[in-house]
Parts: sequence; structure tokens; C-alpha cells
Amino acid sequence: MKLLQALTQTPSVPGREDRIRKVIQDYVTKQNLFDEITVDAMGSLIGVRRPRPEKGKASKKPIKVMLAAHMDQIGFLVRHIDEAGYLRLNPVGGFDARNLFARKVRVCTTQGDLPGIMNASGKPIHIASDAEKKKIPEVTEFFVDLGLTGDQVRNSVLIGDMVVLDGPFEEVGNSVVSQCLDNRVGCWALLKALEGLKHHNCEIYAVWTVQEEVGCRGAQGAAYGVHPDIGVACDTTLCCKTPGVPDEDRVSVAGDGVCLHVMDSSMISDIGLVAQFEAVAKANSIKCQRAILPRGGQDGAMIQRSRSGVRTIALACPVKYIHTVTEMTHKDDLESYHTLLTAWLESL
Repeated sequence: MKLLQALTQTPSVPGREDRIRKVIQDYVTKQNLFDEITVDAMGSLIGVRRPRPEKGKASKKPIKVMLAAHMDQIGFLVRHIDEAGYLRLNPVGGFDARNLFARKVRVCTTQGDLPGIMNASGKPIHIASDAEKKKIPEVTEFFVDLGLTGDQVRNSVLIGDMVVLDGPFEEVGNSVVSQCLDNRVGCWALLKALEGLKHHNCEIYAVWTVQEEVGCRGAQGAAYGVHPDIGVACDTTLCCKTPGVPDEDRVSVAGDGVCLHVMDSSMISDIGLVAQFEAVAKANSIKCQRAILPRGGQDGAMIQRSRSGVRTIALACPVKYIHTVTEMTHKDDLESYHTLLTAWLESL
């Protein structure tokens, strides 16, 4: 789990993916996973792997498969520094304000990273009225305290510097817990799948995309450039088989394997590809499950709609408590994710 830990502990919000891109690029270069590596204009990392057939020569016109996993995590950009040095933030990605109280954060500056504390504006519990205690603030009402003077802060922090929630990576029971498993799990699964892939007849374009959390922006340009025959988005999904959620709203079940996203609000997966993945899973005794996410989207939508249209499917790892610093995913689901992706690529 060291690779996944390294990925989750590397801050990179939309538009600021350079750190995580370097981690991934260094890794794939060391493992010699690709024949060609490039970075496109928006910052997505693209690795090209030519066919490596087990027998005979490669086809002159192999199937072109685009595998996409977004590198960015939800976070903030500094939008204002007041006279006392408190930072006001602009979110990049979707947050539930109920999960932001009293959080440790990391403010990433050109001079180094600064630890800070995030809290909401307002009175502490000892002097707050009953009405004030019940109020849930807007995300924009939260601020960051760096424990420094106003001058010290202004000498270090710039408008547009990224801020991320700061939480550890831990193994808890049969699961792992960390910030930004969405979508460092998808990045990890793609890396592990390619590491396990020995022979394949297709031409693979593995793309670690940017700015998914603010509208799947990186995938749009990357898909146009790759012009694939098949697209596979590698992401995470809700796992709500937890107290307080009706069973019909669970979306997925922890430990039942990687999800084949039948649909979400951004796309409907190609049903032929869903059946293909299920057949490969059955033949190789790999756990998987179907899921529908009523709201939310992912990079597959941009791949599917690119040029004249692309057959596309989304794979997603079940994650509890998504978009918090305590995202949790089952180890069995992690294992099935990359194992199924490798087996499917070998089957083409």
C-alpha cells in the first residue's frame, strides 16, 4: 500500500496537479511501463504503450484504448488574505460544509507548505446562542488560521495558492482510510493494472487527467487528442451501505468488488462493455458489481462524447464517506479493481 499512500499524501487540486503528476511520471518511468510519455497543454499525463502480443506480430491497426484516471483532488485556492493574516478560500470541487469544522490543512506556497487550521467564522460554543449553534455555514464562510502575523502570511502566501485538507493514510480493519481516495485509487489501480499486464494486442493510452473535480475539463482535451476506439474511466463511487441511508440508496457494497458503473448523471456506459467486463470477471473469478449513481459524473462522459462518439465504460471503486478526510475503501475492492482491468486488457 506504499504507492497508494504516497499518492494520497501528495497535494494536487484542480489546476495545480504538477506534484501528483511528477509522482506518477517518476513511477511509470522507473517501472518502464510505456513506450512514450507526454504531457498535454492542460497538464494531463499520457503514456502510450504499443501492442505486445504473446505470439505473432501486432496488428497494423490495433484497437486504441484510452484509460483515464483523474489526478486532482477536491480542495481550495486562497482568494483573500485579511489584515490579521486569516485566509479566505475558494473551493475547487464539491464539499459538504458539515465535514469542514476544526480541520488541519496544508497551505502550499512557492516557499514551502504551511500547516494551518480551518474553522468557520462565528462564536465558540460557550458564547453562541442556540440558533447560532444549529447554523451550518456556507463553505465560503470557513477560514484558515496559520498562527502567523498578517505580515508573515502576506510574505509567504499568494492569492491562488492551493489549500488541501490534511489527514493521514491508515489501514483500518479490512480497509484503508485516507483523504482523496477519490481519485488516487483510480490512479493507483491504473498503475497496478499496467504493471501486471504482460501481453496485449491493443494500443493503450493511459491518461492521468486534470481538473475532473471542476467539470472533467482535462479529459475533454485528452480524448480529442487520443481519438480512442474504446474509453475506460477509472474512478471511485459512493458506498452508502451505512447507518441512516436506505438500502436502495447504497449505490455499492464494500467488499463486493470493483463497480461497473452502468450509469451516472454524466453518461450511460456501453452495455456491451459492461457485459464484456462481467464475462472476464466470471472467467477469472474476480469480484465485481454493477452500480448506478443517481447524481455525479466522471471523465468517461467527456471520452464518450469526443469527436464522433466513443464506446465507453466507467469502473469505480466503492468508497465510504467520500469527499472527506476519512474516505474508506475495502482492500478486496482495491484488489479486484486492478486485477479485472489487467484481465480485460489481455482479453482484447
